[in-house]
Amino acid sequence: MNRLADRLRLLPPELLGTLARGIEKESLRARPDGRLADTPHPQGLGSALTHPHITTDFSESQLELITGVHTAAGACIAELTAIHQFVCRQLGDELLWGASMPCGLPSDDAIPLAKYGTSNVGRAKTVYRQGLSHRYGRRMQTISGIHYNFSLPEAAWPILQRADRHDGDAQAYRTAAYFALIRNFRRHSWLLLYLFGASPAVCSTFLAGHAHALQPLESGTLYLPHATSLRMGPLGYQSDAQAALAVSFNGLDSYSESLARALTEPYPAYERIGIHDGGGLYRQLNTTLLQIENEFYGTIRPKRSIRPGERPLRALAGRGVEYVEVRCLDLDPFDPVGIPIGTLHFLDVFLLHCLLAESPRDTPQEIAEMSRNQHQVAQFGREPGLRLRRGGAEISLVDWGRALLRECAPIAEALDAAVGGMAGGGPATAGGAAANATRGERDTPHAEALAAAEAALADSSLTPSARSLREMAQRHDHSFPRFALAYSQRHREVLLAMPLAPDTQARYARMAQESLDEQRRIEAADAMPFETYRQRYLAGELPLRDAR
Repeated sequence: MNRLADRLRLLPPELLGTLARGIEKESLRARPDGRLADTPHPQGLGSALTHPHITTDFSESQLELITGVHTAAGACIAELTAIHQFVCRQLGDELLWGASMPCGLPSDDAIPLAKYGTSNVGRAKTVYRQGLSHRYGRRMQTISGIHYNFSLPEAAWPILQRADRHDGDAQAYRTAAYFALIRNFRRHSWLLLYLFGASPAVCSTFLAGHAHALQPLESGTLYLPHATSLRMGPLGYQSDAQAALAVSFNGLDSYSESLARALTEPYPAYERIGIHDGGGLYRQLNTTLLQIENEFYGTIRPKRSIRPGERPLRALAGRGVEYVEVRCLDLDPFDPVGIPIGTLHFLDVFLLHCLLAESPRDTPQEIAEMSRNQHQVAQFGREPGLRLRRGGAEISLVDWGRALLRECAPIAEALDAAVGGMAGGGPATAGGAAANATRGERDTPHAEALAAAEAALADSSLTPSARSLREMAQRHDHSFPRFALAYSQRHREVLLAMPLAPDTQARYARMAQESLDEQRRIEAADAMPFETYRQRYLAGELPLRDAR
């Protein structure tokens, strides 16, 4: 705590008030009856290949909405809201599915892969997804979530480096500090699953034909009574093959070494899939454990903007970590844009704690503990008396959570002092996206986010996962599909009713048209055979832009 407090005191308000964040939000397109939409990516949204803010993730039916980088939480929510408003106006009677766990799904092979046109880069993106479908199945890929990108202002790093008496290279110091943040995040991210997990139930179509340990509710719903985030448990983004990696985050070298092996060494099970089928169609990009870096699943990633021709690992090695990407957040089904502003405030406090606190090196034993804790909280997080593992001993979830929140309190106080009474957003409450985009905050939004977390630790019925199950029982006949459909319809109505400024509408329409024009230019300029392109990209000579 002394180190955390000392380093926090060194950061002046003008730096704490300019933390940078951005959001990437996935949502399935659903029909009015709650089934997966099978229509192509709407023309009015532009090109999924080249649009800077509106693309697709794994499936043609899975949108990904991307904000820019913002130094105010309210501005970030405002942009995300505006993107939603524009998108909803292009979808006709289709809905943005408001829950992380998917809507009614067809058979696995009927879930459409995302398509990006005829260019080499577009074909490669689809082949990558074909590989994901062969390796993990398409259902798992339809799970949606929120990715939260976070970084400190550049001016903060020399201050912290001097405080740590680090005389070495500034880039190396910043990279090591971000890896320290990542290690602490992985130790404590179970708390985010408890507080913000909102996927305790799933439509039975998601598990059709698959063994599972969930319990049946009525109306085609499966659940676990104390689950917080089935998305982050064994049913979600899991891979036995990747589990064997046990990637260490002790530094860029150990991280890169683990991933480099997975990107270069053939994996027997994937060799059996093959690169082509008998008719010459591509089944995957390659036969290694990871086709590309983004296939590596994790709750958080070190990130760096890449240049044309760079692989992400090479970019990290050359210029260090630029920001971190948090990947363990469920969509909040009660909020029109999937994340209320109070969650952003809590995340900023939590991530600063992860950065400023002591962060010992991880060990194989601790990595195993972290994985166990994640699955325990995902499946049983609201179970009274649940105990987690820390340093080889057991500790109650509530006690550990309260200790973390106490350590976070000075950070919340400092951030509130830095942003003052107007952070450009709305009150830190679920379901307040419209207000978030237009109203000023109270004077202590970070302290209030922390207080809400403390209340949820004391009373698990206040968590989104508990509220979801309660609403299913009281208003939707114990049905997850009916519950999620009702809120998805409500969010559509809210977003369509909100006025969208004519210049904002025109700007997004212009971006859509420009993205279509850019896709056509890329396709017209392609002269290289796809196989040559594939080999050169895998050799690190060409870019492959990808959402995941």
